[in-house]
Amino acid sequence: MRILHTSDWHLGQHFMGKSRQAEHQALIDWLLVQVNTHQVDAVLIAGDLFDTGSPPSYARELYNQLVLRLHQVGVALLLLGGNHDSVAVLAESRALLARLGATVIAAAGAPADHVCVLPRRDGTPGCVVCAIPFIRPRDVVSSQAGESAEDKRQALLSALQAHYDAVHELALARQTALAAELGRTLPILATGHLTTVGASASESVREIYVGSLEAFPTSAFPPVAYIALGHIHRPQAVGGLEHVRYSGSPLPLSFDEASQDKEVLRVDFEEDRLTAVTPLAIPRFQPLVSLEGSLSTLPAQLQASASGGSGARPVWLEITVREDDYLADLPARIDALTSGLPVEVLRIRRARGASTPHLEARTQETLHELSPTEVFQRRLAQEQLDEPVQSALNTRYQRILTSLEEDPA
Repeated sequence: MRILHTSDWHLGQHFMGKSRQAEHQALIDWLLVQVNTHQVDAVLIAGDLFDTGSPPSYARELYNQLVLRLHQVGVALLLLGGNHDSVAVLAESRALLARLGATVIAAAGAPADHVCVLPRRDGTPGCVVCAIPFIRPRDVVSSQAGESAEDKRQALLSALQAHYDAVHELALARQTALAAELGRTLPILATGHLTTVGASASESVREIYVGSLEAFPTSAFPPVAYIALGHIHRPQAVGGLEHVRYSGSPLPLSFDEASQDKEVLRVDFEEDRLTAVTPLAIPRFQPLVSLEGSLSTLPAQLQASASGGSGARPVWLEITVREDDYLADLPARIDALTSGLPVEVLRIRRARGASTPHLEARTQETLHELSPTEVFQRRLAQEQLDEPVQSALNTRYQRILTSLEEDPA
């Protein structure tokens, strides 16, 4: 059995006012080539299919296109909800997509709802999956009066572990029944969309259990052949465990991810054993560069960065200015330095002040092109606040936004 593990596609993301539609289209085209070249049996996307709970129509079109194209080549697809996804949006087409070989698990439910069997290309069963999406705390635990923060943390940890254990027990029963029927033992996989102890995050990752459970320990996962995780955008094996993996996001979703090598993971099994995890490097569909220096050192860096751009696809830049960051006309000076180069400055940061979006980029935007998070971050950038204060405000805003997306009434 061979699967491709990926996550955190964030379809519909606007990157500082720039659409990622062309990049996601190129990603789907590239993925289909890999599926055929490597004779993949199934594709697993471990959460955050969309960037917001109300994705634009082109993002839904890309989502449907992915399902249809994989169905046409006989490859199963498992789609799991993440903390950015709307349960209602994913659930609305679940029955229809099932007819096209796609299994959608939008939210936490009864343990039996999370056990599925992914087929191989020949249609025979290939693996049993404990298909667990992002779990909202209220799905598994109820707050009790008088509980301390530590009591709540322990209650949530125990509830999450109990949920995984219950699903795993049913998966073992399904594995046993299929072994008797097929004469071979299938591997059991588990999924998750959460932060684990020891995982390394980036600035575009939203903390999802702030104030209750910061990270789920790897020791609390059930003993399975492979654990396919989402939510953290940096690809990594967690705690040195080769079978516990974040695939990372396929596109850089913030400038601090610009230097990361993005990948999907090809995961191979023989009978019920994991035999290999092979990263497949994803091409960079849109050049993205973060530069830092003074006005005297930036010209050489800009020339080097411009080599990756073209008139049709300029390099997107974030520039952090040091030494000269006090200048009031800094945006105009950056404009002069970049004039004639195939680059587009999306953000200028002053080393000793707040970051500000480039004025030219701002004038090309309208409010409906920005997500609520981007609007909030633009406003926050205008304030001179310490990093802990900014982080606390961002966290509180995201919690409010998430609650509104989950319960629009």
